[in-house]
Amino acid sequence: MTTYHADSTGVLDEALQRLHAHGPEHYGRLSNHAPMAVEALTAHGQAGAVHRWLDLYAPKLEEFPSRVAPVTADGWADALGDIRRAADWIDFFDRELAGRPWRDVLAEWWPRLLPGLYGAATHPVIRVGHAVRTLLAADEDVTAPRLAELGQALGYWAARHLPVTGVRPLPGAVPSAAAALDAVPLLAEQSGIFPDRLARVAALPVWADTVTDPDTAHARLTELVRAATHRYATHGHGEETMLVHAATAPNAVLRVLPALPRAQWAPSLTAAWTASAAVTAMYGPASPLPAADPGSLTAGDLVALALDHGDEHVIKLTDTALDVGDGPAFSAALRAIELSARP
Repeated sequence: MTTYHADSTGVLDEALQRLHAHGPEHYGRLSNHAPMAVEALTAHGQAGAVHRWLDLYAPKLEEFPSRVAPVTADGWADALGDIRRAADWIDFFDRELAGRPWRDVLAEWWPRLLPGLYGAATHPVIRVGHAVRTLLAADEDVTAPRLAELGQALGYWAARHLPVTGVRPLPGAVPSAAAALDAVPLLAEQSGIFPDRLARVAALPVWADTVTDPDTAHARLTELVRAATHRYATHGHGEETMLVHAATAPNAVLRVLPALPRAQWAPSLTAAWTASAAVTAMYGPASPLPAADPGSLTAGDLVALALDHGDEHVIKLTDTALDVGDGPAFSAALRAIELSARP
């Protein structure tokens, strides 16, 4: 695992302020990845490149969405999963975070939002994971833009809330996360956009459902992130962009665990496993390819390669690979660089 670089230059705050004038999506349904990517770049010592990267990404950004009606503490359930209410949800969390400690807001809303982790191809929870990482690193010195970023991420999650229903457990125990991912049955028809494919996921292996102990949940989630990252090195060719989320979504949940009550850790593992396994079913290839050899590549080399490539998913998978920090994880980042189109 590489060292986290807490940004002391002010660049991350500047970038977040710049981004908060824009909406959480573009082109109708695609997520705005910029807040996640700039956080990842600063986390790995690349603050000096953030504004240059943002300048290249800026044509994708759209205006902040229009407001419909305020989300209220009593009527929030009626607005859940309604992307038309994205601005209303962001306003709601801005008010919540202005009035209470951010950990308290997160602890209250995490179990409400967790069943809908699958909305917007898991991007909202990934964005929450990046936001929480900065807040945990800041300790008591939390800046307004970083707090606002948590509100933006939670608001986007609420607006794109999408549960998974009707998935039956496959019988038989599996000994490890890697074996469980290998046992995921692939969709016979891998076509359509994310929600259409997700609706066709009918069965997944039982691997996380029986865990109740928080420490076991943390260990299992760490194992899942490692296994899913390693798997991308050999299976990323199934769909180079979407399969990134099989690793980055559970890693986002792992990053949030230290900020949550321990009682929420086991349910978080279950949701993260379902997300990783479902993405594997939806986009995984029928057979693997040999992994790239990372040779003597260092963490710094890998960050430089991802930045030079420039794609937001490459940057985010590299960020997760650096969290895992071993050779197979570095191979996964190299595979993303190899497969992904340059922006």
